[in-house]
Amino acid sequence: MPRSASPSPRSWPASALRSLASALALLALSAAGPAIERGVIAPAPQTDPELRDVVSQAMQEHECFGDQYDSAVWYTLMEPKLRRYLRDHDERVALLRTIYCETHRPGVAPLPPGLVLAVLDVESRFDRWAVSSSGAVGLMQVMPFWPEQLGMQRRELVTMEANIRMGCAILRHYLATEHNDVRRALGRYNGSLRGREYPDRVVSRWTSYWNGADDLGRTACCGR
Repeated sequence: MPRSASPSPRSWPASALRSLASALALLALSAAGPAIERGVIAPAPQTDPELRDVVSQAMQEHECFGDQYDSAVWYTLMEPKLRRYLRDHDERVALLRTIYCETHRPGVAPLPPGLVLAVLDVESRFDRWAVSSSGAVGLMQVMPFWPEQLGMQRRELVTMEANIRMGCAILRHYLATEHNDVRRALGRYNGSLRGREYPDRVVSRWTSYWNGADDLGRTACCGR
């Protein structure tokens, strides 16, 4: 898949610039170590030390290409489901192409495409400008400290390919850490390991609206 050009900040919507600025401002929370230790501020998600190497390797990997027949059939089945979220046909196809690529990346454990779609659905409603209260940014709500750690430009967090590649690498790592226990992996991803609300919401979307997304993926992963 051709690498899409990163959008210029001048072309971003004003609301997106404000949101991204707010997310970056939340990085100041990382300096509040003592408060975190006292339990005043909850630790941010995606801060596990071993994740840096995982995400860095993912960003250095070459682009992947799945089986052309399977991927074409998958696009045809999934594209209508995305119409309620994304009006632009080309954007829908580009998003699906990226998800299929990252969930079927050679050399690493496969990810269920339906699970990734459910995470996107719950995390951002497929809005690449989304910013959470904890400062997570973009489609898969990646934490805003990653660009600095990986030598990337901050604006890459709102690009489709980079955000999904990082998000999939993080989710894949947590699934491996939790021995394919989906709910615990999702809890780690969201920074709510002991909670049930977020994992239950994602699994519910996965098994209902996105339930047909894994049929062609043949991913031997993750009991629900």
